[in-house]
Amino acid sequence: MRIVWSRAAAVVTVIFLTGCAVGAKLVQEHDTGGVVIYPFKGEQGSMLSSFRKEALAIMRDKCGGGSYAIVREGETKGRARLVSPIEGEQEIVQERRWGIQFQCK
Repeated sequence: MRIVWSRAAAVVTVIFLTGCAVGAKLVQEHDTGGVVIYPFKGEQGSMLSSFRKEALAIMRDKCGGGSYAIVREGETKGRARLVSPIEGEQEIVQERRWGIQFQCK
């Protein structure tokens, strides 16, 4: 019974974390560019994150559908969240984020 309960808790946790994931967003903006951030999982890496395509689309849209140059990119400040997948149990989840500073051409 304990194994079944643990698997159920793992499934609920994954669903909960996926549902709460915030995608890519423009956090700094100016006339000719800005900074976009997106979450990624450490084992997956920032380049393979499903949110990277979303971040690139935001940059393309910001540049009027035109081209852009990536000025700098790297890991930025993440956040820690407290989740309770099962009543009475709490878990701290560390979220990692990647930032891309870009300039429209």
